[in-house]
Amino acid sequence: MTMLQTEFEFHLPKGYVDQEGSVHREGTMRLATAMDEIIPLRDPRVKGNEAYLSIMILSRVITGLGTLSDVNTGVIERMFTADLAYLQELYRSVNEDASLGRVACPSCSTEFEVEPGELMAPVGA
Repeated sequence: MTMLQTEFEFHLPKGYVDQEGSVHREGTMRLATAMDEIIPLRDPRVKGNEAYLSIMILSRVITGLGTLSDVNTGVIERMFTADLAYLQELYRSVNEDASLGRVACPSCSTEFEVEPGELMAPVGA
């Protein structure tokens, strides 16, 4: 039986700098649920600016970031744009690529199937 991977580790390109000046780069993101995408649609911030939807969704699915105890919309809002873009792409990759992907080794051209999360850069890269 194959287990479904529901959490994915990540390493931010720049890192979130908190109020004390500490940089947080390592984190985890879980797969989104239907409610993660539905609830933010009711929020007035999203109704006023559709771009805010991704901020709200990311704040719901990021389960950890460094030593922070709470990853909320304020944290996501204060991230560098490179980190926000990275997290948006990771979210799309793990939530929208439901099927196995076929890839080829660049060295030997051997083809094999991988799960979507396996295509992410390794932590510490």
